[in-house]
Amino acid sequence: MLLTRVVRFVIIRGGHFSSVTPHDRGVNSRTAGCDVLDSSALTALIEDPTSHSIAAAVARLIHSGELAPGDRLPTVRELAADLGISPATVSNAWQALSRAGLVVSRGRSGTLVRGAPRDWMPERYRGLDASADAALDLSRGTPDPQLLPALEGSLSRLSPRAETASYQQKPDIPELHDLLRETWPAPVESVTVTNGALDALDRVFGTVLRFGDRVVVENPGFPPIIDLLEHYGVEPVGADVDEHGMRPDSLASALSSHPAAIVLQPRAHNPTGASMTEDRAEALARAIGRVSRGAGPLVIEDDHSGQISSSPDTTLAGLLPERTLHIRSFAKSHGPDLRIGALGGPRALVDRVVSRRMLGAGWTSRMTQRLLFDLLTDDEAVATVARARTEYAARQRALLDALGAHGVRLPESDGLNLWLPVSDERAALVALAAEGIRVAPGEPFQVGTSSPHVRVTVGVLRADVHRVASALATASRAGAE
Repeated sequence: MLLTRVVRFVIIRGGHFSSVTPHDRGVNSRTAGCDVLDSSALTALIEDPTSHSIAAAVARLIHSGELAPGDRLPTVRELAADLGISPATVSNAWQALSRAGLVVSRGRSGTLVRGAPRDWMPERYRGLDASADAALDLSRGTPDPQLLPALEGSLSRLSPRAETASYQQKPDIPELHDLLRETWPAPVESVTVTNGALDALDRVFGTVLRFGDRVVVENPGFPPIIDLLEHYGVEPVGADVDEHGMRPDSLASALSSHPAAIVLQPRAHNPTGASMTEDRAEALARAIGRVSRGAGPLVIEDDHSGQISSSPDTTLAGLLPERTLHIRSFAKSHGPDLRIGALGGPRALVDRVVSRRMLGAGWTSRMTQRLLFDLLTDDEAVATVARARTEYAARQRALLDALGAHGVRLPESDGLNLWLPVSDERAALVALAAEGIRVAPGEPFQVGTSSPHVRVTVGVLRADVHRVASALATASRAGAE
């Protein structure tokens, strides 16, 4: 590793010079003022004077803590002179670091190491923060706005006045409630509307889990779920995922920790795109224990992309009805700003969630519920969602085929995302940033054992598939010894 070399950095601190080795300086050993990395010290860490190698060397210094937020990089002309290369090469390296969100240009103040992400963001969300610009942003995990149904017609049919007459009204409008029950993947005792999937998860966690409990989660899995569990003082226990979702053998091992619950994504798993088959659901039910009756951990299913998934609607609720809570979100299919989803399962559990919610948010806006009901029953909106489902599947297929042509072969992926193994995560991010492409780092998605990956939001990839595939293939090998 380059950072193991004995190199003494000359850091200019508040107008004074200080000589330190990389290991002398920790993240917390800063003095007041803006520190400046000496150009000649940086050149000793650059093996190959290309824009990619320069950017990678600086990225390693930032991630190791040798460069701290606010430190100033050498000027383009200064480093170019020390390396004997064109200033344009250094400028391209600085631009790649900026696109990767690692540095920020402050005009005459120079190029500075970017500060920590916004403090209001949960820890793993911070690892996904993509505040810097990129020509092609494939990091967000959001649906393509062009594939969402138009709202004008449904909005025009809403009542012009708010309809709530009492704070003690039933929280769900009857039409939507009945439609949800009719389309639920298994017979269900009770259904209630929530403000999206994460709201439902939050309500369930806060209602049924206790401080110190353990909960089995997918590894990799959705970062906010892990953040949310840790917020409640609950310990996440990772169970590995393959092309069909959570692995039964890994779940069986995790069950030895006596968890209070298991959280899984049955379709279009984020980040891998895996979807659970009927055989896998039966195997998981057997691993959990008694299929029909009896004590055991609660199963919480997060079907966040159901209506745009091309996989069958598979659930454990038909096998473990007394202990399965199924969550359905309409954010990916109908728009994140609708903030609406549904929770269904045993009446005793759902009623506890509804009762607790009545003391806080109370209910999901009934106007929003009527808007969703209209979208779910309007022929044009239904056709738009169907076209989106077909288009997302085509984009996945196109990128998988293009990656295969570049020697990167991955299992089938469903929904919006693709999970790409890489040799070195940070090197891959920098290499893609140099191409104007942003993807999400894999580290925030993993709990327990981990391996270098990046998540690619294929759902927003409308064109340039072969160029993107080439860049992804090259980035997957970046940093290899």
